[in-house]
Amino acid sequence: MKFFKPWTIIVVLISIGWAQSYPPPTTLITVPSAGTLVRGSYAMQMRVQKGGGLTSSLSVGITDRFQFGLSFGSANLIGDDSLVWYPRPEANLKYRLIDETESVPGFSLGVNTQGMGNFNAADSLMRYDVKAMGLYLAASKNWKTPLGNIGVHAGSNYNFIEVNDGDKDINYFFGFDMEFNPELSLLLEYNAALNENDMTAKTMSISRGGYLNAAIRWTFVEHLHIEMDFNNLLFDDDKVDYFQREMKITYIEYF
Repeated sequence: MKFFKPWTIIVVLISIGWAQSYPPPTTLITVPSAGTLVRGSYAMQMRVQKGGGLTSSLSVGITDRFQFGLSFGSANLIGDDSLVWYPRPEANLKYRLIDETESVPGFSLGVNTQGMGNFNAADSLMRYDVKAMGLYLAASKNWKTPLGNIGVHAGSNYNFIEVNDGDKDINYFFGFDMEFNPELSLLLEYNAALNENDMTAKTMSISRGGYLNAAIRWTFVEHLHIEMDFNNLLFDDDKVDYFQREMKITYIEYF
């Protein structure tokens, strides 16, 4: 017993906690995870974007595996410029194909047609500043540690709607989330934006080699998340002066 040190207990406890799976978040900053809302729950979200833009959405957990949502918004909603409404409500559907276990990540298949920023229709591109995910497959693996949840997420997507710019490439994304305590979480994600670097999209894309986004998420009270996003950290300084600061408010409740 003389070799049994107190730090051994700590190592064992960390190892046990690290091996346990933990329900993942349904989204990171702009990219999806494999997590879904549980049956009978709903999430209302408002995203305050650059130039006074605002996008709001409502998602509902139909079953423990399937969620459905709609979103709508406008550029210049906050401010004194003319409103520029999005052309239509956008859809967000997700179905969890495989449950996450201690050894296997969870997988979800989904469709999300809501892009980010302004909708560009005047020059016939018919796309958002940052394209929507479109059809995607996402994988997530989570671990519960003494500090909280740590999750790693990755996936691939194909946008079948915003293709007027001539770029129909398959895209990839990945990221992680880490809890510091029950209230604060750090999120980091990378969207390769491979479907935004061809033909006319070259003159429009504001990223330099994809979108690197970071965020701090604060659970202000139970079910209410306030998030500060720092998007496009790899910005093209020939087209924009600085990275984007945005705010996202999410409220989750049950029927």
